[in-house]
Amino acid sequence: MQKPEIQQLLDKSFSDFTTFIGSLSDHRFIVSPEGKWSAGQQLDHLIRSAKPVNKALSMPRFFLRWFGKPAKASRSFEQIRDVYRDLLQHGAVSTRPYIPPVTGIGQRETLLKQFDQQKSKMIGLVGNWDEPELDRYQLPHPLLGKLTAREVLYFTIYHNYHHLHTLQLREKPEQPWPTQLERVIF
Repeated sequence: MQKPEIQQLLDKSFSDFTTFIGSLSDHRFIVSPEGKWSAGQQLDHLIRSAKPVNKALSMPRFFLRWFGKPAKASRSFEQIRDVYRDLLQHGAVSTRPYIPPVTGIGQRETLLKQFDQQKSKMIGLVGNWDEPELDRYQLPHPLLGKLTAREVLYFTIYHNYHHLHTLQLREKPEQPWPTQLERVIF
């Protein structure tokens, strides 16, 4: 994938998540069914995940040399997705800095604004990188190890969709909310 496509997919992944969150009732935004993160917590988690990416993308390239040079070429979006899925299937979980606190109803607008700010910042920062630089520098990822900047962007796109899909499955549109609530309680 080249930069314009990466920027377009980043925009879409953030926007699709925002649209879904906006469609939820206040109750659905804060409920944590079956001990899982609420939609609000998942939104907070994605903000926490985007911030270090933006911080790294905004650093002078000189400082990024501290993480070393990539030993191999950037993997494809599909390869990054598959490695992440495999880790999740084998029990990998979010590390402490990315675990969100309980969210309240009053936080939705603030979190959505922060999420949108992270999206705009990331898309803009990608524009400051040239194609070879995306493969020349690597960044640490808490579960995947060192990834090239391009791979980090692929991960961010997939990560947004992973959490969106999790929430969409939870909604189970074919079941009315009282039926879902009964399933959770009993």
